[in-house]
Amino acid sequence: MSMFDFGPDPFEDSHSKDLRDLIAAYEAQDGLVYFDSETLEDIATYYFELGEFGQALGVIDRLLEMYPFSSDAWMRRGILLNNLTRHEEALEAYSQALRFNPTDTETLVNRGITLDTLDRTEEALEAYEQALQFDPLNDEALFSRGVTLERLERLEDAIECFQRCVGVNENHPEAWYELGFCFDRMGNNDRSLDCYDRHIAIDPYSHDAWYNRGIVLNRMGRFGDAIASYDFAIAIDDLFASAYYNRGNALANLGQLNEAIESYLRVIDLEGGDAATYYNIALAQEEQKLFEDAAINFGLATQMDPTYTEAWYGLGCCYDALERHTEAYRALVHAVDLSPHTAELWYAKADCAYNAGLLDSALEAYQQVMDLDPANREVWLDYAETLVEVRRFEDALRAYQQALQLGSDTASTYLKQVKALFALGRREEGVRSIKRAFQLDPLKKAEFPHMYPDLYRDPQLRRNLDLDI
Repeated sequence: MSMFDFGPDPFEDSHSKDLRDLIAAYEAQDGLVYFDSETLEDIATYYFELGEFGQALGVIDRLLEMYPFSSDAWMRRGILLNNLTRHEEALEAYSQALRFNPTDTETLVNRGITLDTLDRTEEALEAYEQALQFDPLNDEALFSRGVTLERLERLEDAIECFQRCVGVNENHPEAWYELGFCFDRMGNNDRSLDCYDRHIAIDPYSHDAWYNRGIVLNRMGRFGDAIASYDFAIAIDDLFASAYYNRGNALANLGQLNEAIESYLRVIDLEGGDAATYYNIALAQEEQKLFEDAAINFGLATQMDPTYTEAWYGLGCCYDALERHTEAYRALVHAVDLSPHTAELWYAKADCAYNAGLLDSALEAYQQVMDLDPANREVWLDYAETLVEVRRFEDALRAYQQALQLGSDTASTYLKQVKALFALGRREEGVRSIKRAFQLDPLKKAEFPHMYPDLYRDPQLRRNLDLDI
């Protein structure tokens, strides 16, 4: 809030040429000729609107030389000093203004804004309260107080302020925007959406509001509406990289993967590559089974951010799908090193080690999964199968028993443990295990010849299992 308004618009066509002539004269004479207060006010406003705050300050200082007791001029000086980030001097100027007009609400509000900028938030709130004591319906005091409370994470108090503000001035666009943001922060999607809509009704070209509205809609699972909202933000500002990024996310959620990738690529065009964008492109490509392309982009994500665990995981999965198992294993080693307490990563590392023929490493990784997630039946089975391959049959049987205690698909487990039982010469137990598998699932009879062709060729065993019938 600038409040740098001395009255009529100094840029109205009726006197804009005269003003330009006066400014030219002011600058040519280096401020040494006489100008009345109204002209100085117009010149100061001209500089202020151009963002030339230093020039405007010089004009206001000249005005104060003429009228040193003008509270209004002191307040304007404070606003200019604040814009020049000379905040302590701004506070001194506001103090002077209040000396001459202690009930001026504009000065109190601007003083509060400067105090808030200096993180002197309690003093800022006191200034707003003073303004509201003099003018309880001052919408700018209510709005600024709400902004300070929002910065303090006092969202419910901030919402109360913004609601009072729009109660006084229902066409206050910034208050509706901040209300939308506060409700968004509190997870109240419906009310947030309503407030952003009220803001947009007043300011339809607010690209930030369209963008935030899209985020809320996306969170609500209304991906198509979210995309439309991001499209409006982009139509207003076609360089809005964050809108393209989140538009890509919404498109991906709808399964429109090619369009999502195009949106992410636009982000890269605008801002250069970043790890999250490369990662999302890779995810979309992986879902399309474009594993070569996905691996390239996961790799770029890890180059941009070597601590990006999910990207290392994705890279490992893609290499594994491409049967580049050693590279997959190395990628998963990075992922596990970054997140050593995540069972899923250890499991993927174990599978990649197994596929790469690194069976000892696979067993170590499976053991880590079991330590982190001891109720995971599948890992006990994989651990048992790997133990069989390294001929640790007793250990494998213990792992199968643990899987049997945990799982419901026990028929498969009974059938798989047969290899270890026969390898240990425990033929009778092996036969009982086969029969138990057939009892639990008669369809396992069809699998048996493929799993154990050597056993199936034994006519005595076939008769024992009733497989010749």
